[in-house]
Amino acid sequence: MRDKKLHEILTLVQALSARQRKTLAGHLAAMDNAPKAIGVIEDRQQGSPTCPHCGKTHIVRNGHSNGLQRYWCRGCSTTFNALTGTPLAHLHLRDKWLQQAQALRDGLSLSQVQQRLDIARTTALRWRHRFLAVPKDIRAPRLTGVAEADHTYFLRSAKGERYGLLRKARKRGGKASQRGLSREQVPVLVARDRAGQTADFILEVDDSEHASDKLRPLMAQDTILCTEGDATMCATARKLGIEHHAVNVSAGVRVDGPWHVQNVNAYHSRLKVWVRHFKGVSTKYLDSYLGWFRTIDRVPKVVAEPAAMLALAIGSQSIGFAT
Repeated sequence: MRDKKLHEILTLVQALSARQRKTLAGHLAAMDNAPKAIGVIEDRQQGSPTCPHCGKTHIVRNGHSNGLQRYWCRGCSTTFNALTGTPLAHLHLRDKWLQQAQALRDGLSLSQVQQRLDIARTTALRWRHRFLAVPKDIRAPRLTGVAEADHTYFLRSAKGERYGLLRKARKRGGKASQRGLSREQVPVLVARDRAGQTADFILEVDDSEHASDKLRPLMAQDTILCTEGDATMCATARKLGIEHHAVNVSAGVRVDGPWHVQNVNAYHSRLKVWVRHFKGVSTKYLDSYLGWFRTIDRVPKVVAEPAAMLALAIGSQSIGFAT
């Protein structure tokens, strides 16, 4: 570009409003981020690419499309790129994906994402749940040593749904119509060991049968389970056949020697504070929000880098849970 043309552009920039300058800055940042995003995506196929269709490794390069290297599989004669078979396949505006990863790190609402990235609200919603498709299924596969387990509850919500509502719509989160626990509350079982390994599960029914089914794969026979001693968790521990220590928090007992549930209760507190600023979370998407929080709570230093969050979204990086 000639200096004269650049001077004309700079003159036009000076006439922009504050909102227009902000929009322009966002577009320029996206242009700078585009090569970085492509690099993160392409790293997924470094080494020996594997065909996502048939699993074969006899792969050859086959040109480029939309900035990504394409591959051709000699086994099934199909083409693919590094995004094929990932939750982010077929999404557009890749130059803004690192900004989306940063928005997830910062826990922004949809309105804030819409403004920061200058995208439609429907796009912000679609991107959020595509980016969270992998994290929502990543939990600690095993809890060791002393583990703590307890329930927390979320108000059942049909936020975003227009049809089939069984009650009058609430505004900005709302409150339950009944005091205490009821069908209006969604039970979430959180289990966490002293090393910070965490797993949580949305329970269809808040009883020992469902709780033990979720915890059994996590608990070795030498695991020591600490709970608040409610009837459900006591029955769960018996069904698991592991050592159990009940701490009667309701009676004011917070610590009984080495036994306590302060670790899991602190996690509950952080989770509830973080969820609160979304003004209600749809039950339909609750598992995505639980996975989102597990990610940023488990490895804050890793997800502080947007490239790491993007790599996680396409399944090319773990989030530090022990295997």
